[in-house]
Amino acid sequence: MTGGTDGHAEDQGRVYQSRGDQHISEHHHYGGGGPEHGGPDSVRRPAVGRCPVALRDRNEVMERLRESVRAEHGGQVYVLYGMGGSGKTAVACALFDEVTGDQGRVGLWVNAADRASLRAGMLAVAADRGAGDGELLAARNGLRPAADLVWSYLDRSAEPWLLVLDNTDEPEVLRDGNWLRTSPRGTVLVTTRRAAARWWPGAELQHIGVLPREDAALVLRDLAPHSGTPEQAARVADRLGRLPLALTLAGGFLSHQVIDPWTMDAYGDQLDGDEGVRLLDRGADALSPADPRHLVGLTWQLTLDAFEARGLPEAAALLRLLARFAAEPLPLTLLNHAGIEAVLPRARTETALRALLDQSLSELVDVAGTRCVQSHGILLDSVSTATAADLVSVLDTTAVRMLDAAVPVVPDAGPHDPRLRLLVPHALALLRHVGGPSAADALAVTTRLAVALHRTGDYPSARETARTAADLGQRHLGADHRTVLGALSREGRALFRLGRYAEAEAALRAVRDVQQRLFGADDPDTTDSGYGLQLVLANLGRREESVALLRETVAGRCSALGPAHPLTLRARASLLEMLPATEVVTEEGGALLTLPSECERVLGPDHTVTLGARHNHAWALYLLGRFDESDREIRQVAETYVRRFGPDYPVVLAARQLLSRTRAALGHVDEAIALMTDVVERRECGMGPEHPFTVASRHLLDACRSGRRRP
Repeated sequence: MTGGTDGHAEDQGRVYQSRGDQHISEHHHYGGGGPEHGGPDSVRRPAVGRCPVALRDRNEVMERLRESVRAEHGGQVYVLYGMGGSGKTAVACALFDEVTGDQGRVGLWVNAADRASLRAGMLAVAADRGAGDGELLAARNGLRPAADLVWSYLDRSAEPWLLVLDNTDEPEVLRDGNWLRTSPRGTVLVTTRRAAARWWPGAELQHIGVLPREDAALVLRDLAPHSGTPEQAARVADRLGRLPLALTLAGGFLSHQVIDPWTMDAYGDQLDGDEGVRLLDRGADALSPADPRHLVGLTWQLTLDAFEARGLPEAAALLRLLARFAAEPLPLTLLNHAGIEAVLPRARTETALRALLDQSLSELVDVAGTRCVQSHGILLDSVSTATAADLVSVLDTTAVRMLDAAVPVVPDAGPHDPRLRLLVPHALALLRHVGGPSAADALAVTTRLAVALHRTGDYPSARETARTAADLGQRHLGADHRTVLGALSREGRALFRLGRYAEAEAALRAVRDVQQRLFGADDPDTTDSGYGLQLVLANLGRREESVALLRETVAGRCSALGPAHPLTLRARASLLEMLPATEVVTEEGGALLTLPSECERVLGPDHTVTLGARHNHAWALYLLGRFDESDREIRQVAETYVRRFGPDYPVVLAARQLLSRTRAALGHVDEAIALMTDVVERRECGMGPEHPFTVASRHLLDACRSGRRRP
């Protein structure tokens, strides 16, 4: 948001705002000065210090505004809206400077932050355009409509003009007297945080947002060129959400360190701590010691205070709740949870959200077909830092309950669901915020989210979520806490699916040892880690170890959960896959081969465990040489899987791989090759060519092509 890059800096300007956005200090390059109009209080000068000639990354909006002024016809109102600190006033100032300098147009600048400032400024506009003392006195004394007087002189101005109404964050004041009008003699430009179109009928709205990464990094480099590389500056800019005000404060701080200069990296590291917002505010001292009003927290505090004054305390309450989550898109469905009543009346949530949207404190975004609300990270950090200690506990508890309601209670297998990924940054943000009893609850929800991601086949996200959750949870709960160990176990399960067998074995074995010591061999968490470990051992070729551990898992789950529990049935079904053919027929007194029927009776025919049991049963039949029966069963299972999960889901590919083998065993080699070729291609695309599953499928395909009847 700094000046142009041509030539050398001749000055450093500051943009001052009396209210609304408060103080925005920016770095600009200035060319030769134009004529000076009036004194410091004149409406012929922006009440913001010297104006920049150019802005970074505002070319598109500036060109649109220039074109409207060049068109030589008036009657337009343009509204620049955005959150505090985004640089709306700087854009208006740049346009003002251009049209009054290069084009000779009259520029008129009014601070519209409140009724008194607006009225005084607009009457000064009337005086500038030729109103006499008597007319102005009558308007001031209420003897004639003040707005009518102003616009009558604007309408008959001999010169075309640009009128800027700056900091119009309470547009209600414009309606009191009908101050906002159009005129064929000029163009009106409004800066505001109020985004709702109802405030600006007939106007053209332009959002002023954060800067692109490269431009944001240049702002820091302009202000503190010796503090780091462009990439280091870009990382700090990302941490600051690329908000111009925050970038300027950071650059000001870095540029004024004399005794022990900070690097960009050191500054960025400190921003991630609890004192990040306070560190950011320290940059204000370097830029303007005489004006303490431009602290980044204060940038939004006036708006929050205004909520209270207008009878909307729930808007501030909702923002405090949003500050427990991440600065990422948050699905709106979370806000519809009944538990929100602990923070604000559920019936008022809609009103509160609309107030935040109207004040540009939040925005609506659509991600993967999901409507979300998103707020800027610096805003959320500021609100979180300023939240009273006695409110923290209820906010944490409520946020965890809202997230808990959004995560499937019993995560089931299913196709990739991008909505689950949306929840990950919010779950991790909660773990960073919460303490006390809420920490264990937050970690349990986050681990369940990792399970849900795992069962959609999104193993990288599942692994990263579980790993980060365990690290964060350990800070509050300790390394041996049950929920921490559960998260680490889930990471091991994801590592296995990613083909990282050695890491998976080490992780699962370490967790299981601790769980066994603390909770016992038959504890559900211990047997869950054991179940994951036996899968790893089997794929490492250590079949005997795997079967022995699987038998322990079955016995432990039967003891702790009962023989009909879904987890027990899942483990028993795995015996159908793991046991040699000679043992399958004798296991459980010969009852193991009837397990699919038992699962169907207990869980239903469409339950994932039932389908898995049928899948493994088909494999057992294949090993027994009962190819016709195996082929019929696995074909039905594969078709059901495809309908339910889509063609690329991992278990679908496993079923189709077995179908290829039964087809080959029955002499349908061409069909078998086509099936296995498709499996290889899909596994290469989804898992990569070197994943063990892909490699195994490729070997089976080669065997089938070589003419062997039974790969």
